[in-house]
This record gives sequence, C-alpha cells and structure tokens, in this order.
Amino acid sequence: MERIGVRELRQHASRYLKRVAAGESILVTDRGRAVAVLSPPTRDQALYDELVAAGELVPGEGGELPEPLPAAPTPNVSDRLLRRREQERF
Repeated sequence: MERIGVRELRQHASRYLKRVAAGESILVTDRGRAVAVLSPPTRDQALYDELVAAGELVPGEGGELPEPLPAAPTPNVSDRLLRRREQERF
C-alpha cells in the first residue's frame, strides 16, 4: 500500500482517486502519522449503490432508531425456587 501525505493528496486528488477506482488502496499520512486509508468501496457498498440507482432499494429517511424499552423485570432463579418450594408444601 502506497503512503502519501495530505499535501500530496490535496495537490493530486484526481490522480489518486483514479488509482483507488482501479482497485488500489492508499494510506494517507499527516506529518508521518497515518490518518486515513483510501480504498475502493466494498462489494456490499457497491451492491447497495447499484440497487439504489436501479430504484430497487429505497434508503431510509429516518434518523437513528430510538433506544429499546427496558425489559420487564423477571424474578431471579432464587425467587422462583422459593415459590416452587412454597407451592409444594401446600
């Protein structure tokens, strides 16, 4: 994987994007520290985009899903055993 600096990417973005479109992955660094990886979309993402473009898939318009409701409390095992013992005695 080739390493390029942010300045190099900024100056020649179209050149690097063409290489990524051809299947290469490129590591982007800022002052020698890795900050990003440019890579082609995964097959899943490409398929998703194709389905949206063909009108076979309609992306959701909502935001994030709400937090699920808390589960109803259930008696613990000890409580269940105590109840069974009490029922067996009578």
